[in-house]
Amino acid sequence: MRSNMSDASALLQVRGLTRRFGGLLAVSGLDMSVFPGEILGLIGPNGAGKSTTFSMMAGAIEPSAGDIYFQGESLSGVPTHAFAARGIVRTFQHNKPFESMSIQENVMVGMHTQVPLSMWQVVLGTAKAKAHEKHARAQALHWIDFVGLGEYAQADVRTLSFGQGRLLEIARGLAAQPKLMLFDEPAAGLTATECIRLADIIRGIAAQGIAVLLIEHDMPFLMALAQRVVVLNFGEKIAEGSPTQVQADPAVVNAYLGQVKVDHA
Repeated sequence: MRSNMSDASALLQVRGLTRRFGGLLAVSGLDMSVFPGEILGLIGPNGAGKSTTFSMMAGAIEPSAGDIYFQGESLSGVPTHAFAARGIVRTFQHNKPFESMSIQENVMVGMHTQVPLSMWQVVLGTAKAKAHEKHARAQALHWIDFVGLGEYAQADVRTLSFGQGRLLEIARGLAAQPKLMLFDEPAAGLTATECIRLADIIRGIAAQGIAVLLIEHDMPFLMALAQRVVVLNFGEKIAEGSPTQVQADPAVVNAYLGQVKVDHA
């Protein structure tokens, strides 16, 4: 099980992570690790500190104490925009496409951290700029195909359904060449069929060696997908282990899960 692996092999390590908002202690002394190619679930009741933890991992807010290490290097003091460039990408519950662009162009936006060009090379349309654009378009099509939207690549983004918009968000994140993807309730608002497709896509992402960390309130979805689960309550980690272990933990049952069970057959 991943939790038995050496921390030296971890992609991301959280040590003593703490966040206070005035007198409110949202996250308290959190330790956890995420490994390459792993699907890790982060769960807990409302107010447990999940979103705050995600925001710190994505660089949106700074910890009050503790540190986050990515590929062995501290992220303390690293500006928010640099997190994506280092390989940490977050998707959100609500789709936020650029409505004036096609689906392909939306995905190309995700490559902004990978552009090896100066402003003048782009403005002047140099040979290097043209070659990069050709490569970017090909890469965008690759990720659009990966999430199952290939036939819509040139379509107006406003023609997509809600579920297809969620897939577009994922394709755009993948275009940034992430090493770690943070999924914030990816199954929210999806149909049962769309959830099955989403689970297959997330497994496919992990199979490429990309680490996946997700918050999800749909417990059957998460428990069937995650290889390991970390449980928060009142900002503290109260359990960690396989889905089966976590569901059997009395502290988790009392705090959150109740009688939720998932058939892993």
